[in-house]
Amino acid sequence: MPKQGLAARLPFHYGWLVVLAGAVTTFACLGMGRFALGMLLPSMGLSLPLTRSEMGWISTGNFIGYMAAVSMGGLMVRHLGARRAVALGLALVGASMILVSRAEGFVAVLALYLLTGFGSGTANVPVMGLIAHWFGRRVRGRAAGFVVIGSGVAIMATGVMVPAINAAQGAEGWRMSWMVIGGIVLVAAVIDAIALRNHPSELGLEPVGGVGVIPGAPACAAQPMVSRTRILAHLGALYAAFGFTYVIYATFIVTALVQERGFPESTAGQFWSWIGLLSLASGPVFGGLSDRFGRGRGMMVVFSFQALSYLMVALPLPEPFLYASTILFGLALWAIPSIMAAAVGDYLGPDQAASAFGTITVAFALGQIVGPALAGLMADAWGSFSGSFAMATVVAALAVGGAALLPAGQKH
Repeated sequence: MPKQGLAARLPFHYGWLVVLAGAVTTFACLGMGRFALGMLLPSMGLSLPLTRSEMGWISTGNFIGYMAAVSMGGLMVRHLGARRAVALGLALVGASMILVSRAEGFVAVLALYLLTGFGSGTANVPVMGLIAHWFGRRVRGRAAGFVVIGSGVAIMATGVMVPAINAAQGAEGWRMSWMVIGGIVLVAAVIDAIALRNHPSELGLEPVGGVGVIPGAPACAAQPMVSRTRILAHLGALYAAFGFTYVIYATFIVTALVQERGFPESTAGQFWSWIGLLSLASGPVFGGLSDRFGRGRGMMVVFSFQALSYLMVALPLPEPFLYASTILFGLALWAIPSIMAAAVGDYLGPDQAASAFGTITVAFALGQIVGPALAGLMADAWGSFSGSFAMATVVAALAVGGAALLPAGQKH
């Protein structure tokens, strides 16, 4: 089948343009739609005002919306196609964030940020599922790693942008930040609507690095149902552990630095930006590592990095350990999602990758729902986030052992 349209004129495979569009998606739906909250909470919490528990519930509300979307992800992709689902999801993220800028209290922020989460899930799961169609197993982890880079770019941007807007606008600067971020996400929705394609066959192409599965073709028959159920449960448990732990750090590290360690907001923003900068390498490096040495071994290294990062902020250690924690967290931040996106294609085949990724993402979302709510309650009860970070350390350490028990993947 001959190449069609733009694909015939590009000096590289169109799959890499899909990766770029996927990075735009994660930049918007996760980086802006979710991780900007960590920078916005200190000033928004003072303005409204919000307790630590209410801050945790706002984050949890986002993940409830996210889980609702991913639980319907397969249905939406079947009816809309991945391209339309991504664009509509981003449109909802952008519109709801703009409305948060006008909120006057906890309940309004919680309701609107729940919608933001629903839009994020609607966009993120389909775009990660596309990787299994556009890339063969030999390069799948690396491709997924480049997609998740977008979130790191957004963290860098918000770490600089939010403190600058707050400095210019004063106590209500967080409202302008929500509005600007929402507008950026709406632009991303337009970009993805133009650039994404659901399958290489639409453009007369084969996947990068090997022949994939044509939509509607049977998936790999070598994987019996009991094995499929077991591997989904295993991957889901690991993904839930990641969701539970990383979101505690991502949601509360800036607040902890400002309120408990006495850092100025601008300095805490620099920490946040460094995390974003370091995270740019996490997906491609660890995704490529898992391509070579296996998904389980790759995840063991990532969870070890994260456990050490959480431990360093849980203990009353000198300031240099905060920098070390930031470095470790940033270096490993997006590695687990990229490895998971590759793993579902390995174990279940490209045709089932999107639905399988949606299934394990429900477990991931459950971890994200419980994590910030429990961490916020613990912080209110104990007057510090140290116990919350210690809890994250234990869970990440358990995940190292769980990753070691993963079976070898299938060759899809």
